[in-house]
Amino acid sequence: MKTKMFFIGISIAVLLSSCVSKKKFAELDGQHKACMDDLNQKERAYGELAVRVDGLNDKIAYAEKQNQTLKESLDACLANTNLGSTNITKLLDEIDKSNTYIQKLVDSKMKNDSLNLYISNTLKRSLDDVADSDVDVKVLKGVVFISLSDAMLYKSGSYEVLPSAEKVLAKVSRIINDYKEYDVLVEGHTDNVPYNGSGNLKDNWDLSALRATAVVRILQEKFAVDPARMTAGGRSEYKPKVSNDTKDGKAENRRTVIIVMPKLDQFINLMNQAPTKQ
Repeated sequence: MKTKMFFIGISIAVLLSSCVSKKKFAELDGQHKACMDDLNQKERAYGELAVRVDGLNDKIAYAEKQNQTLKESLDACLANTNLGSTNITKLLDEIDKSNTYIQKLVDSKMKNDSLNLYISNTLKRSLDDVADSDVDVKVLKGVVFISLSDAMLYKSGSYEVLPSAEKVLAKVSRIINDYKEYDVLVEGHTDNVPYNGSGNLKDNWDLSALRATAVVRILQEKFAVDPARMTAGGRSEYKPKVSNDTKDGKAENRRTVIIVMPKLDQFINLMNQAPTKQ
């Protein structure tokens, strides 16, 4: 009887113990599920935050790349701007030099034109008493040409200057001596009629050269023109002013031309002032 009661007590204790464990288990299981739900919710939130962070990182990387691109573009732009400014400055300097040079040319041309025009007008006034058919004064491209007919200067077929012609040469020499910086070229010209005179002259080359030399000699010896400034040359019949087909044409072609012109070094000095390329 005592043994039976013992087993019954143990059974009740086990049953009671089993009932309590199930209740506790259910409670714990509920807590576990709640924790798992909370964990899942937090994991979802973390996942969403991670996606947002990744998106923000991508945006930051893109922005940094854009910023670098813009910086490189700005640097290039600044470099080009500096280079452009340098080139513009150099160009403006070259333009300024060119303008200065052009102005020098203009000033020089105006000076030469004015001087030559003055010489031409002065010569014409001083030679008013000479027939127009015997003298012709022109200014062409900055050079003064004084053309004197052979009828006024020489006897036919001769290179000796007539005494009456020395009055004209005296007036020309005064102008030449007033402008000592100018060179003087004296050219003898003939028509196309072959020379038939006697003596040492062979042809129109000799005649034209000796006529020019005779004029130069008179300008030097009688009117004190510096011989270093003068050159004498014969052109024979090969540079006529007009056709030799008529008597008047032949007469016009028989002439001695005195050319008054700036010295070559004046032009060279002006050219040396030209701006050079940088």
